[in-house]
Amino acid sequence: MTKVPKTPSAVHPFFSGKRASGILAHITSLPSPFGTGDLGPDTWDFLDFLASSGQSYWQFLPTGPTDPLFGNSPYMTRSAFAGSPLLISPALLLDDDLITSEELQEIPPFPEYRTDYPAVILAKKRLLQKAHSRFNPQQNTFLRFKQASPWLGDYTLFMACRERFAGQSWTHWPKDISTRSPKAMLRLCREEQKRIHFYEFEQYEFYRQWQLLRDHAHRQGIQLIGDIPFYVGMDSADVWANQEIFDLDPLTRQPCSVAGVPPDYFSKTGQKWGNPLYRWHSKVLPVKEKLQNWWTSRFLAAYQLVDVVRIDHFRGFESYWSIPAEDETAMNGQWLPGPGKSFFTQLQQSIGPTPIIAEDLGEITRAVTDLCDTFNFPGMKVLQFAFDHNPANPFLPQNFTTRNCVAYTGTHDNDTTVGWFLDPEQSDHDRQRIRSYVNQVQNCSHEIHEDFIYLAMSSIARLTIFPLQDVLGFGTDCRMNTPGTTSGNWAWRCGARFLSTEIAERLYQTTTLFNRSRTPGLPENAFPESQP
Repeated sequence: MTKVPKTPSAVHPFFSGKRASGILAHITSLPSPFGTGDLGPDTWDFLDFLASSGQSYWQFLPTGPTDPLFGNSPYMTRSAFAGSPLLISPALLLDDDLITSEELQEIPPFPEYRTDYPAVILAKKRLLQKAHSRFNPQQNTFLRFKQASPWLGDYTLFMACRERFAGQSWTHWPKDISTRSPKAMLRLCREEQKRIHFYEFEQYEFYRQWQLLRDHAHRQGIQLIGDIPFYVGMDSADVWANQEIFDLDPLTRQPCSVAGVPPDYFSKTGQKWGNPLYRWHSKVLPVKEKLQNWWTSRFLAAYQLVDVVRIDHFRGFESYWSIPAEDETAMNGQWLPGPGKSFFTQLQQSIGPTPIIAEDLGEITRAVTDLCDTFNFPGMKVLQFAFDHNPANPFLPQNFTTRNCVAYTGTHDNDTTVGWFLDPEQSDHDRQRIRSYVNQVQNCSHEIHEDFIYLAMSSIARLTIFPLQDVLGFGTDCRMNTPGTTSGNWAWRCGARFLSTEIAERLYQTTTLFNRSRTPGLPENAFPESQP
């Protein structure tokens, strides 16, 4: 199996041990005149902003093709391998002579601070169809892309079938197609050739533009942190093409049990996500091998795009919450053992080093911690979770026990730090206690989001990450996602004028003060290594 290309240095930058920091901002949240952030010039400018503020990392959410039926959530996509066509830059299509300046000007004006998904989807689709009509499918780079993308055939055929069957779930397609009869697959490839070619073009253009963006990031010294959701969507190319590795009823092809989490900080009844579960415990050797190989291919594809992978719901590799598919809530689920250490041992034997951040939030056991420690995967420390009146809270910086962690002020699932602090459910007493903790005296000139960034920067955590909303001091109206809700999420956008020189300089000063900047500030040995 092909290994991930080694970086020029002997040690991957993520494993260097150097203190660093970065910003969390999904691509759709970045400025662009085309309705949503994309892979074009404005995002290159954001990379320049990161570099000028001394940052070393940019973290974003999953980049797969989203769907309005799933609320456009990046965590419920049509493919674990494909890229979202919404992220394709019209400006770069123009540079490549695939669209005209007149066609670009026909794009209607869009809201600056929210993504109007229906309008953007329609405009992008029309533009990509025009670009596809001018595209030369015989060029060598396109042919090499097809050859190097073994997932492409299943994905493009899946998308063509979704059009053919008016967006119905694959479980409602004719039986010979839902069960992937070889004869049916050959017939579909002939009959849907035109649509298949269009979806091939979309993916080629996404990956072409992505590599340009990644090259610019590396020139600026920025490492990219991508996000792999532990589960995939039921109505996806992944499940349709690999039904034997998922826990499905052999007759109805519906999930027997589904994924989620028990009651926690975010929900009193738990969260029922509805994703199909993996057949980790199959007694059939070919199924187990295919499941491991599918995951290995998934990591390989991820490392072609990013330098570091954050695994959402990392706990699932140690144990996962299995919910009866017919239940309305997640309360009656049970914990079942995941693949554990053997999974990562085989993965690293296949592809080499795996720079991974483990999302280890929620109900975490010693076994999960041991799994992280075995492979030196840093976990997450979220400051908003630190203030629960428990002096031993592990998210309080004085209780960090290892440098090998990533400190966040908040995540995409949290309110912004300003919104969290001003939440009416936060009592005046609690707010005063938080002010005291960050040494904020009465009538001080600094704000809570600045204090939290300062607090995370000053901690022993090797890496600190801040949502862009916290860097800018934005409130609840700029929240990215509220778990357990299905509307109003994933749409927040940042105006270009907010990414100012003043903000960059202020962030650079704090970053340099705590020896996290790429530009030399304090000497490297100012903060001696702490042992886990």
